[in-house]
Amino acid sequence: MAFRGFVAVQGRGVIALPVELRRRLHLDESGAQVEITERDDGVLELRPSLPVPAKQRWFWEDRWQQRENAVDEHAAAGRLTVHDDSEDFLDHLDHLDAQAQTDDATPEP
Repeated sequence: MAFRGFVAVQGRGVIALPVELRRRLHLDESGAQVEITERDDGVLELRPSLPVPAKQRWFWEDRWQQRENAVDEHAAAGRLTVHDDSEDFLDHLDHLDAQAQTDDATPEP
């Protein structure tokens, strides 16, 4: 459902995007912006962009996204444990802690 068409450049360089395009790309939301790139071959590329609130910026940093991807890989591979309630979860943490202490106390060959 890609759009292809012409839009007029109005006074002061204003370009009005068609309504259906703005809605589909969420450019009708508050704070929406369009990134413009001029290529060497004269083509103008427009990319929709929604700003990230300052207090959520940490989530989109490369380091955090790498960790999110690692978690997604673990979940996709089934390497996770689901707990029925908080007590079950805390018991599991105690078990892991005891196991880690045992592993630390075991001398390496």
